[in-house]
Amino acid sequence: MSDPVRLIGPQQAREILDARGRASVVTSLDLNLTRAEVPLTESGLDAGPTWDDLADIAREKRKVFALLPEGPTPVKVFSPETGWVRSLCPTDSAPTVLVSGTPMHRIARTDPWKDTQAKLAALGRFQGRVLDTAFGLGYTAIQAAERADSVLSLEIDPAAVEIARWNPWSAPAFAEDSRIEIQIGDALEIVPSLPAGSFGAVIHDPPTLTLGGGLYGLDFYRDLARCLARGGRLFHYVADPDSAQGARTFPGVIRRLQEAGFRDVRPAPEAFGVTARRS
Repeated sequence: MSDPVRLIGPQQAREILDARGRASVVTSLDLNLTRAEVPLTESGLDAGPTWDDLADIAREKRKVFALLPEGPTPVKVFSPETGWVRSLCPTDSAPTVLVSGTPMHRIARTDPWKDTQAKLAALGRFQGRVLDTAFGLGYTAIQAAERADSVLSLEIDPAAVEIARWNPWSAPAFAEDSRIEIQIGDALEIVPSLPAGSFGAVIHDPPTLTLGGGLYGLDFYRDLARCLARGGRLFHYVADPDSAQGARTFPGVIRRLQEAGFRDVRPAPEAFGVTARRS
């Protein structure tokens, strides 16, 4: 995709439909990243979907559509490696990604970009290189790179990187001057091989305990502690602390982090996670 592909969700489709009969409409064709005036025609969006297409898109609350020459096409990717279907899902801000129907960011009373900001705020001050254990759409790596010397972002599923390349909000991760290195592979295998003390901070944002059990294990936590520099900081996303899943998961996470050698292990409920420091 050499040129950016125009993308819309139901919000933008409704804005365009509301402007029917006008010569143009101000909307976003990059999922709320920017807004611009777009020409309209008798048949629909200029060089784009028809009014019937737009009405269909407006009814699809959890889908993002690429405006391709062959017509509006849902942005989704099937992963042979994991068997998961990944699809972009619209919000009022940056999109999230659905993995087999489950959103990978908090979207209730917040949005994916603010969710990432909350994680970085909970992590606090750091310096040097950052390890991001799950690339996803790249929001964590992008925001961490604004303060870090560089970011190593791991991703087990090549389809995650493929879907991120469709997402305008993920573009900084793929820029030529990006300080982000994306490495495809299993964090359970890669982290043990990383040099000791080579990171000033780790942002560990695994999938749910059901999907990523080993990423919540004592051995993996020891590997994270080993690759952190002394005084290095960890943020570990867990779950909503007020949910049944959070109530079950938080105590074990805190206990194992302490056993792995982390200090100052504290819940960060505003970011649905735990912070810790390597002594």
